[in-house]
Amino acid sequence: MSIVPSMLPDFRVRQRDYLLEIARLLTQELDLEKLLARILRVSIEMLAGQAGIIALKLPDGWKVAAAHGIAPAFLSYLTPLLAEEKVRELDVIELNRMLKELTYTASMGLLNGTGLPLAAHGQVIGVIFIFRNYADVFTPNDRILLQSFADQAAIAVFNAQLYGQVSYEKKRLDALLDSAADGILILDSGMTIERCNSAFGKLYGAAPNDITGKPHVEIIRWKKTSHGKTLEESFNDGWPLSPNASLYVEGDLERPLPPALPVGVTYAPLLSDEGRLRNILISVRDITHFRTADELKSTFISIVSHELRTPVALIKGYASTLRRGDAQWDKRTINDSLAVIEEEADRLSKMIDDLLDASRMQAGGLSLNHADVVVPSLALRVSERFASQSPKHTIAADFPKNFPVILGDENRLEQVLSNLVSNALKYAPEGEIKISGAVLPEQVIVCVSDEGPGIDAKDLPHIFDRFYRSSGAVKGTKGAGLGLYLARAIVEAHGGRIWAESRGGSKSDSGARICFSLPR
Repeated sequence: MSIVPSMLPDFRVRQRDYLLEIARLLTQELDLEKLLARILRVSIEMLAGQAGIIALKLPDGWKVAAAHGIAPAFLSYLTPLLAEEKVRELDVIELNRMLKELTYTASMGLLNGTGLPLAAHGQVIGVIFIFRNYADVFTPNDRILLQSFADQAAIAVFNAQLYGQVSYEKKRLDALLDSAADGILILDSGMTIERCNSAFGKLYGAAPNDITGKPHVEIIRWKKTSHGKTLEESFNDGWPLSPNASLYVEGDLERPLPPALPVGVTYAPLLSDEGRLRNILISVRDITHFRTADELKSTFISIVSHELRTPVALIKGYASTLRRGDAQWDKRTINDSLAVIEEEADRLSKMIDDLLDASRMQAGGLSLNHADVVVPSLALRVSERFASQSPKHTIAADFPKNFPVILGDENRLEQVLSNLVSNALKYAPEGEIKISGAVLPEQVIVCVSDEGPGIDAKDLPHIFDRFYRSSGAVKGTKGAGLGLYLARAIVEAHGGRIWAESRGGSKSDSGARICFSLPR
């Protein structure tokens, strides 16, 4: 005759120990996986069971979160069963009934099951289901103690889940801050920096740990501001008046190592429910690119207006002179005037074409029409055309025999050579301008050299920039600073590269040389 175990006196002492252990886990163990495993083992011992599972109620249904003593085959059957849509909506009572029936059937009547619902803060979060070989026989006191155990266990699980969620949110916040391209700072209500991401550290030039804990006024120091009031000035004026009262300041930020950095800083307040300032979120963006774009825009307007004004003035002047009714012009004067008008009109047309090309290239719209190109013939044609325009210069083409035919856009490559020769004519008052070529195993090199003063060292890194003109160019030469920029874009579109050299020394080895390579 078998005796059905119940909560005997010696077992109550052990149960008290179990309750104390769960209370300890409640405050000490926040790893959900370890916590569930320990709660399950204690539950199996308390209920004198052979095996057990803990199923948690998740937003998408029930899920086995811990198992002990369960055959793998039964567990592999149970896991997808709990995920079925019809099971997802079951409450604890219905789930217990289903598990009991499943256990009884699977064990052919040898095993029974007992379920303890896990509920915390009025919310069902799971169930502990214990498999054993006898039926439920509990006194009212036993049930009170078991429910006390389940309630303690539920609170421990709830706290561990909450801690896991907080940990996840913290990791996600850290990932967002560290992956942000803009610098981000978080201030406390005392204007002290609580958090600093790596992007701000790079902008500022210091490690984030060296910035954290410093006062805002010590890190955000303005060399000068160009837009908006500083945070301190706005704070003295009563900012923030509402949660949406963001603040924007633009200027040059001082850093440990010069130069000062142009930045745009946005301040967003975080207020408590009572309207008190808790934190200030700061976003710092490097606006060097935007400032450069503004400067480039101003340069473009200045250069183009100047370059357009001269030919327009000449065309208008000569046309007005020819239209005068109180003068009789001889044929030579008329032809000379018309030649000037035609030349200046061509200059205007070329400038417009260059501006359109520059716009297309910036938008990525440069297209090439590839065909076989005989570079020596192309260079000879360009040299002959320019030779008639400048009697002070000698323009020659020098290419080795059997120079290979390359694949490229002949019109665009002619534009490159024309721009390079035109550039040499501007900066070399006189002397020889040579278009030469060299052959390498995988590419050809074409160079245009002159005997002028050369290129200043400070201008070398910038001569291929859009609208850039050297200090010597501003003094007297014509142009909008687009010729070399267009040349570089065309060469790079062909898969080549372009560079400049400034030669010094004797007169025979002076001047500038600009070369470009093209793949064979």
